Amino acid sequence: MDYYIFQWKRGQRRAAMETEARSDLRSILPLLPVVLRGGALFWPPAAQEQLKALALGPDVSRVTSGDVLADALHDLRQALSLPALPARAAEGFALFFDDLLSRVHARGWFSDVLPRLARLLLRLPALLESHYGSASASGGGRALGLRLLGSQDAGLVLLGQELAAALLACALFCLFPTAGRSQARLPPINFDTLFASLTYNSRQSQEHKVRCLAHYFERVTESTPTGFVSFERKVLPLAHVSGGITYPDNDAWIKSSTPLCPFRVISSGLIEDEEQEALEVDFANKYLGGGALSRGCVQEEIRFMINPELIVGMLFMASMEDNEAIEIVGAERFSQYMGYGSSFRFVGDYLDTKPLDALGRRKTRILAIDALDCPTKLQYETSGLLREVNKALCGFLDQSKHQLYVKPFQDSNTKNNCPSVSSDECIGVSTGNWGCGAFGGNPEIKSMIQWIAASQACRPFVNYYTFEAASLRRLEEVIQWILLHGWTVGELWHMLVEYSTQTLRGETHEGFLTWLLPKNGANSDVDYMCE
Repeated sequence: MDYYIFQWKRGQRRAAMETEARSDLRSILPLLPVVLRGGALFWPPAAQEQLKALALGPDVSRVTSGDVLADALHDLRQALSLPALPARAAEGFALFFDDLLSRVHARGWFSDVLPRLARLLLRLPALLESHYGSASASGGGRALGLRLLGSQDAGLVLLGQELAAALLACALFCLFPTAGRSQARLPPINFDTLFASLTYNSRQSQEHKVRCLAHYFERVTESTPTGFVSFERKVLPLAHVSGGITYPDNDAWIKSSTPLCPFRVISSGLIEDEEQEALEVDFANKYLGGGALSRGCVQEEIRFMINPELIVGMLFMASMEDNEAIEIVGAERFSQYMGYGSSFRFVGDYLDTKPLDALGRRKTRILAIDALDCPTKLQYETSGLLREVNKALCGFLDQSKHQLYVKPFQDSNTKNNCPSVSSDECIGVSTGNWGCGAFGGNPEIKSMIQWIAASQACRPFVNYYTFEAASLRRLEEVIQWILLHGWTVGELWHMLVEYSTQTLRGETHEGFLTWLLPKNGANSDVDYMCE
């Protein structure tokens, strides 16, 4: 018996040493509210006792209002040696739970949802340990564990939905450490600013953002989700990589012999309602999530409210550089909504019926790419065009098939078709006027750039949602004209550069779509391309 006890203790010590040595855990640990001691993860004792009280319900915790909840969160933060909960955030918690929610709804939160969230948080150390054990066993040599993914650090993190829910509960309770986040170029992750924004001359859209998140927590505490979500940082190397594709220059794009893929113009509808399997483009800020946890309420922020698991990426994904993108697969949608911007409203539950892939992820692929902000003349300069097309290419590429993309950049004499793929790999691109709202981009140019990038990445189709933009009324006509003449990626890129050059010189004041179509021989460049 002593021998077996010895072996058991030896195994425990080995496991503890392995946990302590994990580079992925060490990178993320300063960003988490738990501590590592003796090879195991723990809540600090004072914080654990307060979570236990919350888990026992209002009869023990005495938390029966938003005002008292704010006090409890203040005490929890003190137990974690965090600064006091900001006064505006405390006012926001009181406003939402005591005034904006109905009494019946708020009573259900304090009697059922809040205790279940506390119990979920008490399981966080065990969930993390299980996660790292599974990541080691199933990685197949590839790192999958939760870790900081900084600039130029290509990699993937695979999280269970239950762990994602626990991390989001930490954000709701404002328990994540904030020290060092700005230096690591990480966005804020706690919900304090979101709740504080309810008190600043608040628009109803802010209230309804919080309602979406409240609904998410109600759903996951009632029935624990069992799937997985992956977060991938994609990098298009700036320097030469043997056997792979690097950041293409203007000459490489002009030489591309890849044919343009099918392009469907859709005047109404929403990207998140896409029926075909596709990369659904998030018109992102370089800081993932943009203003989701503050006062933003446009395309990216709305997506993060209806698919709250996206917010988890804000914990560990540093801001994007020009040659980076972030792809998130498996985030479940929980909310139905209407409106946009100040008219945004939560309107009820959404049951996500997307099928699962082999990794247990929903077949929802959300791609975050950030456009140039207020580019004005830069968007017509070759450097600006290259920045945008390579940003989109980075996102649209399937890095596991990098060898497929090299040859079409190298031979402009013959057209190189993308290799045929099986039906389960027909993942296209669902996008729209990327960077054309608050960022001030040109929709005509952005539509062509995304078509070029998607085609070069061998995507089988582009579904383009115009949102009824007036400048795109001729888009369908131009697409059909280009396809009729069988243009390649390089040929369309050449025309885009030529148009932009003429625009900068003041030689044309037309939009690209009007400029491109032949007008009785007026555009000799186009006539030449069509010969």
